[in-house]
Amino acid sequence: MNLIPLRRASPRGATGSKGQHMENIDVMVLRGLRDWRQAGRRALLATVVRTWGSSPRPVGSIMALCEDGAVLGSVSGGCIEDDLIYRFTQAYAHSQGATVEEPGVIPSGAPQRVKYGISADEAHRFGLPCGGTLELVLEFDPDPALLGQLVRSLENGELMLRALDLSSGAVSLSPSSSPQELQINEHRLVNTFGPEYRMLLIGAGQLSEYLATMARFNGFAVTVCDPRPEYSGAWSVPHVTLTHEMPDDVVQSFRPDQRSCVVALTHDPKLDDLALIEALDTPAFYVGAIGSRRNNDARRARMKEHFGQTDDSLQRLRGPIGIYIGSKMPSEIAVSIMAEILAVKNNVALPREMDVAQAKNDLDVAHNDPGLLVCAPRRG
Repeated sequence: MNLIPLRRASPRGATGSKGQHMENIDVMVLRGLRDWRQAGRRALLATVVRTWGSSPRPVGSIMALCEDGAVLGSVSGGCIEDDLIYRFTQAYAHSQGATVEEPGVIPSGAPQRVKYGISADEAHRFGLPCGGTLELVLEFDPDPALLGQLVRSLENGELMLRALDLSSGAVSLSPSSSPQELQINEHRLVNTFGPEYRMLLIGAGQLSEYLATMARFNGFAVTVCDPRPEYSGAWSVPHVTLTHEMPDDVVQSFRPDQRSCVVALTHDPKLDDLALIEALDTPAFYVGAIGSRRNNDARRARMKEHFGQTDDSLQRLRGPIGIYIGSKMPSEIAVSIMAEILAVKNNVALPREMDVAQAKNDLDVAHNDPGLLVCAPRRG
């Protein structure tokens, strides 16, 4: 078989050339699959249900394949996608130099379970890491009405469970109060689909632009709040919601949930403090603020003195935010912050020495300004 490059579909919201935006990959895949099926085109949905050893994509990852060979999402580094195109579409039959004798078609009927990488030769052939094996469930021609219902729920910010009967292919949908691990047995596959992760940035400065860009490319929907026209007026990152209200009001209307993070980047207590307090009273998975070690201590003291906060109520407040990588430039600081946010999102416990304050204390790094607080309320 002569392999040709994958033809990636580009539905509304997909990635593309510079300037286009990223979004939740599951929503993108399901939306594209819905559009194919509503247009009467045949398609399949592949789900990674088990992995052994190293695997390029985690359990729960999905990929959609249209009858013309167009692909959305991924289940591997590309070679398994190529094999699925070869087996279930006629894309290669019409490609220059292809030697497909019996071009495939998408079958009808019950879902199929397939394994890749069982032998060392197969693992090498399909581009799996050494020792890597994965199992897929393939669904053929999913119901377009149920796909539409699922996409609408996700677009409305709902967390959904999708249950697939492995003998009949019947699908049922139900709301979920919390994310769950994929579940599969002989008869049933249940996968959780959630809306986009969301990020609320307080402050529209240069650091926010870098962080917003990184967040978009990691699948976050980003909202930026800054009532200062000298900052918000210069905002240049596309596909980001920009608002000019006071940050604490924006936090209330934003309604952070367990798939949300709130990051204060203004260095201005008048803007940051009340917003952070509001955010701490939500299920947001990450709440933090930029600032030096001394300013972080001053912020906590200020919140206790003026807003009745306690050590317990401030336990989830992160700061100085980021992981310690010796960052100096705004772009480097954004990398540091994004890395910590992703670690928390993915339930990764970072080593103690990665904590910014701890690392700087261990290395005896001098304070930014030993004599004066950089960010302190102005005295009238």
